[in-house]
Amino acid sequence: MASFSSEDAFQDSAALSLNDVESLHSFRSRSASFSSTGSSGRLQLRQRVAQLMACVEDISSDDEIHEEVSRTLDEAFRIWGKKLKDKWQEFRLHLVTWNVGTASPPPDVTSLLQLNSLGPTVDMYVIGLQEVNSRITNFLSDLAFDDPWSIFFMTVLSPLGYIKLSSVRMQGLLLLLFVKHVHLPFIRDIHTHYTRTGLYGYWGNKGGVTIRMSLYGHAVCFMNCHLPAHMENTEQRLDDFEKILEMQFEGENIPSTLDHDVLFCFGDLNFRIADYGIHFVRESINNKRYNLLWEKDQLNMAKKKEAFLQEFIEGPLQFKPTYKFDLYSDVYDTSEKKRKPAWTDRILWRVKNLCQHASKEGEFTEEEQTISVTLNNYISHMSYGISDHKPVTGTFGLELKPLLSHPLVTLNPEGEWSAEHDVLISYSAAPELPSSAWDWIGLFKVAFRHVNDYVTYAWVEDDEISSNKDSKQVYMSAAEIPDMGGEFLLCYYSNNLQSIVGISQPFQIQPNRTLIGKDLTQEENSWMQKPDNLESHDEF
Repeated sequence: MASFSSEDAFQDSAALSLNDVESLHSFRSRSASFSSTGSSGRLQLRQRVAQLMACVEDISSDDEIHEEVSRTLDEAFRIWGKKLKDKWQEFRLHLVTWNVGTASPPPDVTSLLQLNSLGPTVDMYVIGLQEVNSRITNFLSDLAFDDPWSIFFMTVLSPLGYIKLSSVRMQGLLLLLFVKHVHLPFIRDIHTHYTRTGLYGYWGNKGGVTIRMSLYGHAVCFMNCHLPAHMENTEQRLDDFEKILEMQFEGENIPSTLDHDVLFCFGDLNFRIADYGIHFVRESINNKRYNLLWEKDQLNMAKKKEAFLQEFIEGPLQFKPTYKFDLYSDVYDTSEKKRKPAWTDRILWRVKNLCQHASKEGEFTEEEQTISVTLNNYISHMSYGISDHKPVTGTFGLELKPLLSHPLVTLNPEGEWSAEHDVLISYSAAPELPSSAWDWIGLFKVAFRHVNDYVTYAWVEDDEISSNKDSKQVYMSAAEIPDMGGEFLLCYYSNNLQSIVGISQPFQIQPNRTLIGKDLTQEENSWMQKPDNLESHDEF
């Protein structure tokens, strides 16, 4: 609890009276009435707090009223803290790391993505893959088109209302971010980067790929890594990990990874279990005595020694080591090499303010109260057997104070839309929008996959038909509207911010009845002619 000290102006104050003690008992009831009287109530409350500050100097720790005053102040801080928290937002994040061993996607990822979960809806999926097939023919194809894994996850998630927000690929490393539509206007400044560490930095089979953004005004960064393998390469792993952290966004006008409010680092980090023999390790796993192995886990040992790792947090390793398994089984390696099991696949996170302000007891800063991270679960998924690694997921709750509360653009369709005539879009932009002649408004199906998955679009300047201080109107030609109609939404894309900054509510487009009628007539005529054709064919 924050401590109070007397001000010079109050040094001559009188001792706390019995009336003052009684007033403390009714603190809550009076504060409720103050809140209803506006500014005069707040002034009264400030005056009473000033009186209290003047009086506390005369309270001895041995006084009978000391405990009562402390308890009342604690209650006041609890009420105020709850009021502040009520304005916060909970953002649910599901993070996946999986070394897929060049395999194709599995037939089903329901449990991996917890799609049947009865808990709160996930707001964002972060999917980090390692060893995606990067043979030259596959890689060149993936450069021209979306890779099979991206297509697979888009197919699963877009019908559920998620859009692929961003992705970055470096050979076998792939990082994908999917987010609910409602959050799009509040996610800005999206940037990607990659760092090679293979072959002394010249080859991308090892390294890290990163996506960073501003999430409701908070700087958040996700980093997917694949570090060097083998028991003896601990120092190389640590050197590469530190190098990746330092080199992401180096030289760009973007905060470094460690300057973000929240940083998630995950992937096939390849740390092994040292010292213990394979029989002891396997016996401990069979008996679910994982704690016997924690102290010899190379990452746990490094966190005690390496300064750059000490600020990172990880959930408890309450699941079986995720490497190395025979394919399509939950049996550890039975090959000649008989690799020792290890927790190679990990998820770490770091909260900047915790690192900066975990100093003096009793200190309080507003900055500390803007974002926090809670781990809800940290598990492996043993049912997936397409590679010798088992996937690991972490579900997090980000409690954040939104620093952005209004979208930069609000937009909606004007009137009833039909594919039979030109249509209008009305929008208004906040003064701080860095508008550009290259900004556009896209018409999207409700289950659109990514920002380029539009049906059609209009340039906000070239297609503008009216403007006033409150709003502007843009038109779309009937020729560009889908004839069959359906459910759609509109998105405003900012060229300068490289992101969607406004999104409409879903709305219906009525179909083109004239064309549909023609199609039905043609189908009917075609059907009527079929018997004649069949009869004439039978004559031969």
